Amino acid sequence: IAAIAIPNLLRSKMAANEASAVGSIRTINTAQVTYSNTYGTGYTTLGQLSTPAAGCAGATAALSCLIDSNLGGGTKSGYNFTSVAAGGAGLVTNPFTTFNTSANPVVIDQTGHSSFCADESGVIRRNTAGVANPNCVTSGLPPLQ
Repeated sequence: IAAIAIPNLLRSKMAANEASAVGSIRTINTAQVTYSNTYGTGYTTLGQLSTPAAGCAGATAALSCLIDSNLGGGTKSGYNFTSVAAGGAGLVTNPFTTFNTSANPVVIDQTGHSSFCADESGVIRRNTAGVANPNCVTSGLPPLQ
């Protein structure tokens, strides 16, 4: 019975981690747009979107309190997350116009099978090979359906 149950349990855990990763990418996309509209400097980094572990005394451009500290720390539910901004200087007069967010399994085929990415278009893309994602816009990866 264990020979049947354990592989099924591991597959279920990976599926749950992947679903969490997609939800986290959606959260980051929303936070990026909110940050850009609130501070006028364009998109930003994962760290600046984060809430400090001690809580949010008041949102600033440096710590905007738009995502939780676990996700802001870069690792959540078996996935490593990054989000970087580009296409400008991060100033009101020259805002960042693009961002690239990625979610990659901590251990491929143990914590997750696929990796995911998204950009300012809001489209989430999936890489079934699980390897680190290149720039999502130019990756040629298919959209998540």
